[in-house]
Amino acid sequence: MQQFRGLRSTLLLAALLPPCAFAGSPSAAPTVEERVEKLLAQMTIEEKVGQLTQYSGSGAVTGPVSFEGDVRHSNHRELLESGRIGSMLNVTGTNATRQYQEVALRSRLHIPLLFGQDVIHGYKMIFPIPLAEAASWDLEGIERSARIAATEAAAGGVHWTFAPMVDIARDPRWGRVMEGAGEDPWLGSRIAEARVRGFQGKGPGDLTAVMATAKHFAAYGAAIGGREYNSVDMSLRTLWEIYLPPFEAAARAGADSFMNSFNDLNGIPATGNAYLLNDILKGRWGFTGIVVSDWGSIGEMVPHGYARDLEQAAQEAITAGNDMDMESDAYRNHLAGLVAQGKVPLARVDDAVRRVLRKKFELGLFDDPYRFIDPERERAVLNDPSHRKAAREMADRSIVLLRNSPRVLPLDVKGRTVAFIGPLAKAGKENHGGWAVSLPDVDYERFVTTPFDALRARLPQGTRLLYARGCSVQGEDRSGFAEALDVARQADVILVSVGEDWTMSGEARARAHLGLPGVQEDLVKELHALGKPMVVLIGAGRPLIFPWISENVPAILYTWWLGTEAGDAITDVLLGDVNPSGRLPITFPRSMGQIPLYYNHLNTGRPAPGDAAKEYTTGYIDEKNVPRYAFGFGLGYTTFEYSGLRLDRKELRGDGKVRASLEVANTGGVAGDEVVQLYLHQKVASVVRPVKELKGFRRVHLAPGERRRVEFEIGREELSFIDMALHRVTEPGDIEVLIGASSEDIRQRAEFSLLD
Repeated sequence: MQQFRGLRSTLLLAALLPPCAFAGSPSAAPTVEERVEKLLAQMTIEEKVGQLTQYSGSGAVTGPVSFEGDVRHSNHRELLESGRIGSMLNVTGTNATRQYQEVALRSRLHIPLLFGQDVIHGYKMIFPIPLAEAASWDLEGIERSARIAATEAAAGGVHWTFAPMVDIARDPRWGRVMEGAGEDPWLGSRIAEARVRGFQGKGPGDLTAVMATAKHFAAYGAAIGGREYNSVDMSLRTLWEIYLPPFEAAARAGADSFMNSFNDLNGIPATGNAYLLNDILKGRWGFTGIVVSDWGSIGEMVPHGYARDLEQAAQEAITAGNDMDMESDAYRNHLAGLVAQGKVPLARVDDAVRRVLRKKFELGLFDDPYRFIDPERERAVLNDPSHRKAAREMADRSIVLLRNSPRVLPLDVKGRTVAFIGPLAKAGKENHGGWAVSLPDVDYERFVTTPFDALRARLPQGTRLLYARGCSVQGEDRSGFAEALDVARQADVILVSVGEDWTMSGEARARAHLGLPGVQEDLVKELHALGKPMVVLIGAGRPLIFPWISENVPAILYTWWLGTEAGDAITDVLLGDVNPSGRLPITFPRSMGQIPLYYNHLNTGRPAPGDAAKEYTTGYIDEKNVPRYAFGFGLGYTTFEYSGLRLDRKELRGDGKVRASLEVANTGGVAGDEVVQLYLHQKVASVVRPVKELKGFRRVHLAPGERRRVEFEIGREELSFIDMALHRVTEPGDIEVLIGASSEDIRQRAEFSLLD
């Protein structure tokens, strides 16, 4: 098959590919569907099953492998050559993808492979983790980061990313909260659309795009107790109103694939859940793309107790609507036999195979299996300097200023001594966080600038920068405290960088305690006792709970894991070159006992009259009801005033719109961005409505003293909800319009009535 190497000749390719690839007259080229049907008619059942089988390659794996993934392994090579593998994951780079593709093209019908990869928040250039990107409330920036990630991945021979994760997460104990957009279905839906558009570019066949995957379908983020892979038990109305909207938004945006979740939903594992896959996704939403299992999730229906063995698991998965088997060996070993026994209709298998072949034709892989494999393009794209600039801009916008009182930030450091202390001060690759691609030929310790090094490079002449580690992220060792205190005593201002190690948030990283790990808080307390101006930087993949720091440290920056440009972005904000504008996409609780805590909760018959419960009202006797930091919260280096909210009508009929407008003014001394947030509340309905729901936002940049009128449109879509019959409806009633700087900081209110 050496003649395939470097292939660019259509005539030679025509001789080697199946007749369906070039069927029809020159004046009437066959459609994709015609080519799919012609190829499908030539396939044996074993070859069909092969198209529904996906295995991991020899790269970094993300689960328990079924067998050795190296193409040199005899079993793997035999399966590829016989057409019994249709897709590979964890194969990156043009050299590796070419090797696998060459072997696969030795099969009887020369069907090319699809290459998938977990490109979660960047490929070579790593962007902030998705939860941090959500904190930017910058939909254009989020789309741009996905666009760059797709461009780089596609240049490395990847066709398919297993992102975006669009699970709603109300429980920060769940480790995978870092992969999503937080707790709100409206914001999550807009971010899902942005990321799908970014990944998929101009659509199938775009050499700068990859197929997007909406995952994990469905309700994975509601795992009981925040425990990874745990059960989910909820009403169908909650499923439809809170957890499904981002998936529906991804489907509407054209996502090419969906991935099942590991959990069972109300007793039925998602991978074998016909209600989710056949009724909702492929039925009600008309999804025509690929449904892929999560890693081994078909086989996991056996320990779930839903299937007695792998054979039954294969039967349950395929009949429920799961098309491709990732790494469980269920389809490869049992699907052909199930068809022969009449337990699985051949038509169902054919439908699944069509979905896979359709994407391969749309990508242009039958016309040129190597069209994504171009080493020159790979080198150029992966070294594009504009990608680093975009990563820095997104990191700048993702940082959230939680406290600045008394005002410490931005730092006035000229001629002063600064102590930079803590286990994350010199964090390099650790700032990439979980689910970062690690390419074998990239020296990430040199590729990433640490916060300490970035600050050192930008300090004015005459300023001293000192360093001490102080302690590790985890563990009880306090032996570094003495050095840290000695360094701090020499300084005029103290920076302390603490948080999670990057291995502490992500898949299988549920935590029962969300305080700062190890002795980091003790280090902060001892440094604070010196009485000097202090800034605490908290790097993490989820909301942490740090009550003492919240109440005592004057300045707190939540820096998440910001990716390759973390160091420079943190320095931008510390020195005031960037005015922080991040806003929380998820609620930060005061204590573990409040979890789950989210802003869009329902009211009760005995609501608490304030932030604390009184006798015979809802709440705790030992904790406030309100969060530490509310959804939508974030400070900056300037202040904004809201005034003059006006509605253009007091009654809404038919398909009309209510236009709400108000004036926002920058009343501070520096330019900055404000995220103006629109919340709605229907006072009375056939089902109890949340106390408020985000239905829009505007990000506005204002110079000092500048004023601008901001406008929102409110129509029936914004006022609709799921009723008890699981229909999306609107009902007449009084609507509160609430506009503010966060879900708790409502600055302007008005009302109108929705009529029949």
